[in-house]
Amino acid sequence: MIKGSNVALADLSDNVGSVVVSLGWVSPTGEGDADVSVLLLDANGKVRSDSDFYFYNHPVAADGSVQLLGKTPTSDGSEDRISFDLTAVPPGVDRIVVAASRYDGARFGELEDVRITLADAAGDSLLRFAVDDVGSVGAVIFGELYRRGEDWKFRAVGQGYETGLAGLATDFGVDIDDDAAEEAAAALDTAEVGEQAIATASASVEEQAQKAALEAIPAPRRPEAEAAEPKRPTARPRTAKKKVILPKTVKKSLAENDSWKEARLFPVSVLKSDRDREMRATSVLLSVMAQVPEFSRRLTAGFGAPAGRMETFTEVSLPHGDSPRRPDGVIRVERAGKLWTALVETKTNGNPLKPDQVQAYMDIAARRGYEAVITLTNDVALEGSPLVDVKVDKRRKHKVALWHLSWAEVAHQAQMLIRHEGVSNAAHAWLLQELLHYLQHDNSGCHGFQNMGPAWVPVRNGIDDETLCQGDTRALEVVENWERLIRQVCLRLGGELGQKVLPVQRAKRGTNPKERRDRLADQLCLDGRLQAEVRIDNTPGVLSVSADLRTGRLRTSIEIPAPQQGYPLSWAKRLVRRLAEAPADLHIETLTDSETGGPRGTLERLRPEPADLLPKENSTKITGFRLSLLKSMGSGRGSAETGFIRSVDDAVHRFYTTVVAHLDAPAAHRTSSRERATTA
Repeated sequence: MIKGSNVALADLSDNVGSVVVSLGWVSPTGEGDADVSVLLLDANGKVRSDSDFYFYNHPVAADGSVQLLGKTPTSDGSEDRISFDLTAVPPGVDRIVVAASRYDGARFGELEDVRITLADAAGDSLLRFAVDDVGSVGAVIFGELYRRGEDWKFRAVGQGYETGLAGLATDFGVDIDDDAAEEAAAALDTAEVGEQAIATASASVEEQAQKAALEAIPAPRRPEAEAAEPKRPTARPRTAKKKVILPKTVKKSLAENDSWKEARLFPVSVLKSDRDREMRATSVLLSVMAQVPEFSRRLTAGFGAPAGRMETFTEVSLPHGDSPRRPDGVIRVERAGKLWTALVETKTNGNPLKPDQVQAYMDIAARRGYEAVITLTNDVALEGSPLVDVKVDKRRKHKVALWHLSWAEVAHQAQMLIRHEGVSNAAHAWLLQELLHYLQHDNSGCHGFQNMGPAWVPVRNGIDDETLCQGDTRALEVVENWERLIRQVCLRLGGELGQKVLPVQRAKRGTNPKERRDRLADQLCLDGRLQAEVRIDNTPGVLSVSADLRTGRLRTSIEIPAPQQGYPLSWAKRLVRRLAEAPADLHIETLTDSETGGPRGTLERLRPEPADLLPKENSTKITGFRLSLLKSMGSGRGSAETGFIRSVDDAVHRFYTTVVAHLDAPAAHRTSSRERATTA
């Protein structure tokens, strides 16, 4: 589409009751990002109330019409996705504005390939609009959905806002008062002894005030206690990002000794075979989804499922030719008398999907008018590289979408809810805790990606004896599995931290996933290295991971910029003090503007003499510091203690907890809420 053009969604697809809008961009440096927001407007072009403003502090509509799904990795970075259930949009809403904003003084002109795409409920892409003239603005309206009679249309807008998110929201009638909301939340947090409350993000305070970062299930409050509890002052929407509160230490057990095992809702000791594991895992997950709406919406909103009453089933028999088929599960959602149905096929351990089985479920779903088939395995699907190829009969008017979830994604969403964001009540949080304990148990078979594939050993041997040639398909297989591993590492670390953790793809590497992986495979053949970069919110740089298959060494590193003020010796001393708890073998290298580079040494040697980090020539300018840890990598292709997958996971976790977590956050992240609101 071009700027100013519009199109009726019904002309593009018959399946637009729910749609997914994706906003994307590419950062040349790998560090640029933005946040999406949605405004529901009436016929006068204003929000009906502040609760019609959806953004990172208010991501979900109570009626399910809007849900911000967060960022998902793509071939060239990440996309921020929003699910719209257009059948649930209130009648008083005439227009839906979709926008994004940068923060901390950043501008959209620093990003490339800024675009918006829209897909129907079957996952088919319907339109794309590239915003070309973003310039030096802090916020952009990408497009808008608007009513025309009973139908919805989309308009490509591409309008920039110098005043950022706060200015955009104010223009549409949202009352922003970040400082007042921040002070009110802080005062209440002090009064609430023993509770870690998440600052409210919307005018609907009654819903949001009870959300807390849960690490244990609190006892239900008595009515008297609720009446006596200090009420949170009504706060207007806060464009300052809310803090993530990490869980406290688990309470001491009452068991007499460690041999006593806590009773669990979902036991795993009786699981003996793969079939038992698949049946138990399917039943456990679907039963929790049916009871915890916050969790089920996280998993299904991106698949086009509406917000409504959900029921789940296992071992359902469906006719198919001479013999019936039995999918592992069925999900049904009812809203306004209409049903949305998905068949579920589950695999545990390293068991792969069977193409003929998935194809049969796709055919059954098409004949019966079901909307989707969802596969759930330990594998991680990559863009442009589907786990299973299925044939679609294009003569059929009804389309069936094929979606994939990894068990690592399921565990990540459970972690985010119960450890960082909170759920609606104690029973839901307890169910999610039991689910998470089950998924993480060694005997469940739901451990995520856990095998580098049959090409791993031949590729390592080929690199050792220098016989691996460019164009070898086995190198491409290793590169694809390396990408899967990095995505899983991001999910696990993000779930622990409550932060966005995403793999980085720089613009110079290209946007075509196949071409990019081919280049990385050729590079692997040349230098024997697998490399990746990971961006973690509120850290001063990008975390790099390098696996040298020739030397069997893993390197994790981060480059931090030099402070803009102060003296170099003060920088060096402060850095060494910050790293007081870091491993003694941490390598520190001074980055300079000279071609020869700067001094380097281990933390153990530099602790008594931080001045050794300074270049000898006073004219040499220090641009930053590179911190690195080296460790031996596992040789096995699996996830066992000595396996490569475990060693990468452990290396990233160790580097973050012992090094990165102790570094200063970027200065821009330490600004006040008023500064963020005016500069975003």
